[in-house]
Amino acid sequence: MASATTITRASTATTVHRVRPADAGRMRALRLEMLADSPLAFLETVAEAAARPHADYAARIAAVSHGAETAQFVADPGGRLVGHAGGTVAPGEPGLTVIYAVYVTPARRGTGLLGALVDEVAAWSRACGRPELMLEVVVGNERAYRAYQRLGFVDTGVRVPHPKIPALRELQMRRAA
Repeated sequence: MASATTITRASTATTVHRVRPADAGRMRALRLEMLADSPLAFLETVAEAAARPHADYAARIAAVSHGAETAQFVADPGGRLVGHAGGTVAPGEPGLTVIYAVYVTPARRGTGLLGALVDEVAAWSRACGRPELMLEVVVGNERAYRAYQRLGFVDTGVRVPHPKIPALRELQMRRAA
């Protein structure tokens, strides 16, 4: 299951790979960027994440760097990480992987990294015997909605409350892995 995708863009090669324990520090920096840039898209605040000790990040990254239950993938140009997508088994649906915490740094949006990240989650999902993907998008986040449509995700019509902000709703999208 150790695959990687490389995207070359104007002399910068970016590899999308499963996180490794050595990525913990860079992953923490990316997590803080993700939360500052898109606070409605994630389930914790910048303050909560910043207060978490580095040892907690390191343990989390070590846990998701292997196995079939949960995985995280990063876009790595060799310095600061520029993208992330996670996948986890869906409770009650053994053939489904839920994609979570998808993020591409603003300067790299529209470059193919989103597709490469989703492709790596999909390959991992298939290798684990889960042929379907699902993700949730905040209703009204049209940029993300359109981007996922371009990647083959279809709106299921299911709407669920946002897990942290009751006034918001999220829509579910699915596609084959």
